[in-house]
Amino acid sequence: MAHLLDDAFDHHVWATLVVLDVCTELTPEQLASSVPGTYGSILDTLRHLVGSDNWYLHVITHGEVAEIDEDSMDLPQLRAAMEGFGPAWRSVLASAGDGSADTVVHQEDGTAYHAPLSIRIAQALHHGTDHRSQICTGLTALGIEPPGIDLWAYGELTGIVREIPPA
Repeated sequence: MAHLLDDAFDHHVWATLVVLDVCTELTPEQLASSVPGTYGSILDTLRHLVGSDNWYLHVITHGEVAEIDEDSMDLPQLRAAMEGFGPAWRSVLASAGDGSADTVVHQEDGTAYHAPLSIRIAQALHHGTDHRSQICTGLTALGIEPPGIDLWAYGELTGIVREIPPA
């Protein structure tokens, strides 16, 4: 049985992979470019996006998903990591259980940061959408048409959304 959020996370991973693929065509100078009001350079934002997805999975799975060092990763390595997150998210969703379950992150200063599982899962989706949008803004600023990565495009591509004209 499919989980209610399977399509949302399948889209999340797919959209990130599409953005990574578009960015492989950029020059080092373009990857280093940034737009005011965004996270940082396109490359830094890609690294942050993939690294944060990894962090959410690491926290939610209590370390079953190993941490990565995204700051040293190139685009093919980031893409490979993101591809692996698809099955990891499916596994998390299949075994998620109670969304109100407390998840705790212990910070270096001793602070314990509590949040329900449902908030951490929702934040992973929101975070990805926010940073993909920033990267697309960066592409637009470079004069590059950003890819169509919205949910409708994903749904049509995968065949789960379709238009049936009247008979």
